[in-house]
Amino acid sequence: MVSQAELKPEICTCHALRQAARHVTQFYDQFLAPVGLRVTQLSILAKLKGLGAMPVNALARELVMDRTTLGRNMLPLAREGLIAIMPGSTDRRSKELHLTSAGAARLKSAVKIWERAQAQFATAFGSKRTVELRALLREISVIELGAAPTDF
Repeated sequence: MVSQAELKPEICTCHALRQAARHVTQFYDQFLAPVGLRVTQLSILAKLKGLGAMPVNALARELVMDRTTLGRNMLPLAREGLIAIMPGSTDRRSKELHLTSAGAARLKSAVKIWERAQAQFATAFGSKRTVELRALLREISVIELGAAPTDF
């Protein structure tokens, strides 16, 4: 068992993943700034383009994102007319997100810049390691980690 004195950020898996995620997110956000998007917003537009209109909760699950985090990211997209928030097609109480033509055009512009960010990351980290990293991260995203113990 690790003692409190031994618990250092550099040995915490969660800390290392979050730190790396913030670092890479900042890198991509700098690239995307000229098109007025953040990488999280790009992901929303790309999912809607690929999967079509969907309820907010379903999109949050698809992105492995809290619904509130999705809400903070989708509102600026709606204000700019890149997505439309409409009543659900099956449940009028729910909200459904639709990619607009302006959103599709912005996504198209952003993808060109995103490709440059992808290439620069692969150059800096190594192409083979980049492919391996993505495979490992996809595995982490789908494994069942189990519930936290309740017998504290």
